[in-house]
Amino acid sequence: MNVSQLRLVLEAIRQNFNLSGVASSLFISQPGVSRQIKELEDELGVELFERRGKRLTGLTPPGEMLVPVIDRILLDVRNLKQVADRFAIQDCGQLRIASTHTQARYLLPAALHDFRARFPKVKLVLQQGTPAQIAEWVANGEADLGVSTEAIDRHRDLQAFPVREWHHAVIVPPAHPLAAAGELTLAALAEHPLVTYGEGFAGRSVIDAAFSAAGLAPDVVLAALDADVIVTYVEAGFGVGIVAEMAARGAAARGGVAQLDARHLFGPNVARVAVRRGAYLREYALELVAMLAAERSLDDILSALQRDLAPRGADCAH
Repeated sequence: MNVSQLRLVLEAIRQNFNLSGVASSLFISQPGVSRQIKELEDELGVELFERRGKRLTGLTPPGEMLVPVIDRILLDVRNLKQVADRFAIQDCGQLRIASTHTQARYLLPAALHDFRARFPKVKLVLQQGTPAQIAEWVANGEADLGVSTEAIDRHRDLQAFPVREWHHAVIVPPAHPLAAAGELTLAALAEHPLVTYGEGFAGRSVIDAAFSAAGLAPDVVLAALDADVIVTYVEAGFGVGIVAEMAARGAAARGGVAQLDARHLFGPNVARVAVRRGAYLREYALELVAMLAAERSLDDILSALQRDLAPRGADCAH
């Protein structure tokens, strides 16, 4: 039994039991994938996968029970390397941050500027994706931290900490009738085509909930993941935009749109930073979580992660 065989099991599940997908993802031959899985099953004495001919179709009952164990083993393997690195080089390394476009553009720059000043030898990698992708990347160890409003607080393998509360705003071309209509209402908004975020993204659930509670069915003519794209299409006359307040403020300052207050229409959203439960994080990664989750001290975060504060390692050689 080896780590590579265990990784194959989890990758097979991620690839929906498609062996060619596993082979392509891990850069090995498909016969090699089949052989290693069979060798692991022979050593364990049970079949992990149900089969139809040579195709995998699902997990057997023993497979269902063993997958969480395999997941924990691979997490401990990653932790082993992290612990060793932490004692060898305390303030050097790479930190992978998964984030939505909105948080990457408007929330992270100030925090990462301060982080770079404190840890100049740490290389930052910023991975942008949807909230669901971010949650999976952090859960699977493909990212160290995730920053998003949606999804990451509901993933069972992640521990999330609030970072900042934010609201939506409405944007319209400066000459649009709503710009001079006084206090905005949901009914008035519903009379116009809307341009806003895609479902499951940047607080879209809060927008939908507000219209639903008012018994209104808005006409969303264009949905996008990127606030800048939404602004562009509002400027082009596609419809009324609903975006993050911080994005609306920047767009209004450039003069292409007018920003309308919508705090009374839509509930607040909470951006969060999340880490994998049980993952061993380097000191600088924990420090960034504490910098982002400003209302929680580093000791509070460590307690929430059920981890004792480990001794500090040595500095990098110059």
